[in-house]
Amino acid sequence: MSTGRDPGLQPERTRLAWRRTLLTVTVVTVLAVRLASNGEPAGALIAGGTVLVWGALLMLCWPRGTGTGPARTGGRTLPLVTAGTVLLALLGVLLVLRGLG
Repeated sequence: MSTGRDPGLQPERTRLAWRRTLLTVTVVTVLAVRLASNGEPAGALIAGGTVLVWGALLMLCWPRGTGTGPARTGGRTLPLVTAGTVLLALLGVLLVLRGLG
């Protein structure tokens, strides 16, 4: 009986999950920038904040999605991606509230 670990397709599924996460964040960023860019300073701030959060999430997700990142990051990646997602949601709420006013 072999004592080695057989990961099967798990690494590929993990890479695909990170790629889907990055694609989703990119689509949300493009839509938010499109909605926020109407020439007003508040819209420019929201769009800029969205792009900054996207850039941070890109730096976190890219190595994992391409398989070039470390397998273990000490458990920091997922909480940071969660924080970025919450920030994008808050920027979305600001965008909606700005549109209602």
